[in-house]
Amino acid sequence: MQPKDIARVYFIGIGGIGMSALARYFMRSGKTVAGYDKTATPLVGKLQSEGAVVNFETNIEAIPEAYREPQNTLVVYTPAVPASHAQLIYFREAGFEVAKRSQVLGMISSVTRCLAVAGTHGKTTTSCILAHLMREAGMDFMAFLGGVSEDFNSNFYFSGSEFSVVEADEYDRSFLWLEPEIACVTSMDADHLDIYGDHQSLVASFEEFAGKVRPEGSLVVRNGLPLEGITYGIEDDAAYCIENLRTESGQYRFDIRTPDASYSSVSFSKPGRHNLLNGLAAFTMALQAGSRPDRLVKALASFRGVERRFSYQIKTGNLLFIDDYAHHPAEIDAVYEAVREMHPGKEVLAIFQPHLFSRTRDFGAAFAKSLSRFDKIWLLEIYPAREEPLPGIDSSWLLEQITNPHKRLITKDEILPELGRNLPDILLTLGAGDIGLEVTRIKNALSDENTVEHS
Repeated sequence: MQPKDIARVYFIGIGGIGMSALARYFMRSGKTVAGYDKTATPLVGKLQSEGAVVNFETNIEAIPEAYREPQNTLVVYTPAVPASHAQLIYFREAGFEVAKRSQVLGMISSVTRCLAVAGTHGKTTTSCILAHLMREAGMDFMAFLGGVSEDFNSNFYFSGSEFSVVEADEYDRSFLWLEPEIACVTSMDADHLDIYGDHQSLVASFEEFAGKVRPEGSLVVRNGLPLEGITYGIEDDAAYCIENLRTESGQYRFDIRTPDASYSSVSFSKPGRHNLLNGLAAFTMALQAGSRPDRLVKALASFRGVERRFSYQIKTGNLLFIDDYAHHPAEIDAVYEAVREMHPGKEVLAIFQPHLFSRTRDFGAAFAKSLSRFDKIWLLEIYPAREEPLPGIDSSWLLEQITNPHKRLITKDEILPELGRNLPDILLTLGAGDIGLEVTRIKNALSDENTVEHS
């Protein structure tokens, strides 16, 4: 189905971060939008306020009447939805045009100059930085983001259709539907082994993605990854390199060396060297797309951040509360290093919600090693997402492997009472599940309106 033939779009899993960005695109394009989701989250509420009709029942009767007509109706689903979902079965059997989210994103971006950011870590922050840089550089583009940009207060942005900025998701090999003009690979650590089976199969998928770059295009690669492309790095031999790195007044200051020029006294405020690399990757991609470097340098300094990516919720003299989406050992390590670099000598309590039984099983020892580095660790039960429980794999199993003695299991209802008795210098909430819904509750309970500064 061509875009011009689409009148209505129905999303199964409309509240997902990637799905909701597509929903916003179609609403902006004048299509009517409806969909199903299992939970009435704040994001779903925003979609409803913007005009989407959302139901929370899996039965066919919940589908609005207008969306039961196959002609001119596109049905989009996320791979997180099981094949047994009643509405998905109905649409398939009734002859509707049914497509994965990644297929639709590929269709939309194929008629643009597509900039795609891939990687097992860093792709959401990098794509949000890239979108911010391109807006500040005055470029015409649309952005489909895997997180809520604090610069746009949205996961979708539109100023034109010459370029598209998309997050290229490796889960379920979704990114192979894209054919970018400029692509970036930030990392290829083992993950999603429930899909790939082993690390080498995942690497092979990234190699296939790299081969999707258009003939006239370019591939940007973090220095050290086994891919041929334009490299970026920190204090190394990369083509695009951060040099003379230092911290001043809570910000990074550095120079950027490129093959053609150098830019001095660049500022960037998001903590962590992993975020510096994300910023440099976005800078490199924007340069490849033709942005003016002086405007990009200025824009790096004004990037605000992404919700749930090292997001300061409370900043007072007595308490720092930081929330992060980290759900892989490498991401937890990056958060730990950023906290220690920016706030040395402080006691850190990490509340972690493991995400997926399979990921917890596959990386149990690595999770335990990463979490043991914090001063105190509280574990919530595993967030199952799309999975059924695995025998013997739960948070108690993970807790036993953590060597730090200052550890415990905790329920969501116990968090606030326990914090009242054990308030640390720095509180971290970590995880990709519904722990994010607890952040506002924790912040409101701990905040002093007269002294809190929001970042």
